[in-house]
Amino acid sequence: MPDPAIVLSDVDLSLGRGAARVHVLRGISLAVARGEAVGLVGPSGSGKSTLLMVMAGLERPDSGTIAVEGTDLGGLDEDALARFRGRRIGIVFQAFHLVPTMTALENVALPLELADKPEALARARAELEAVGLGHRLHHYPAQLSGGEQQRVAIARAVAPDPAILVADEPTGNLDEATGRQIVDLLFALKRDRGATLVLVTHDAGLARLCDRTVRLRSGLVEAPVAA
Repeated sequence: MPDPAIVLSDVDLSLGRGAARVHVLRGISLAVARGEAVGLVGPSGSGKSTLLMVMAGLERPDSGTIAVEGTDLGGLDEDALARFRGRRIGIVFQAFHLVPTMTALENVALPLELADKPEALARARAELEAVGLGHRLHHYPAQLSGGEQQRVAIARAVAPDPAILVADEPTGNLDEATGRQIVDLLFALKRDRGATLVLVTHDAGLARLCDRTVRLRSGLVEAPVAA
């Protein structure tokens, strides 16, 4: 694969302690091409979300290596990893994870301010307008619908113009019609910005929109399947 965006080599990870310790990822090796859309699928407990978090640098493996955009994440300390993630990786969660005491505009501006980007509020406004929320800039999360909150979360994820966009069940808390709008938005942003997209989903229709699906079972890659 020429010039991959993400490369995992023999990644192993266990979570928990003592008798509760669970072997979640078992020797995962996987490469994702630049600009590719990859769906991670499989039964609950198969390791999909954990694999996504490892790719995003939110979980460190017990062994193996993860390279993102040519950078070995294992070689970065926590501060450097946070800076790298803030610049290069946008993350969308099922549960939105917006700051409840901040307006939509402030939520989207936050990662820009943390990355010392100029004109953070102006850029945040433009991102919210791009996802159809130009009229909701000064609303707090509790004043927004689930679909609107997810649009804010997507605007926040893409505002720093990341090369990698990861999404964990981005439609899981939404009704079918709203979920379809969010899917269309994610793929439009991915296409327009040339980003690499990796998403976890139980939705077979959403998985089919990806260039490729990777199926996990019991912490192992069962089979890459052409979409």
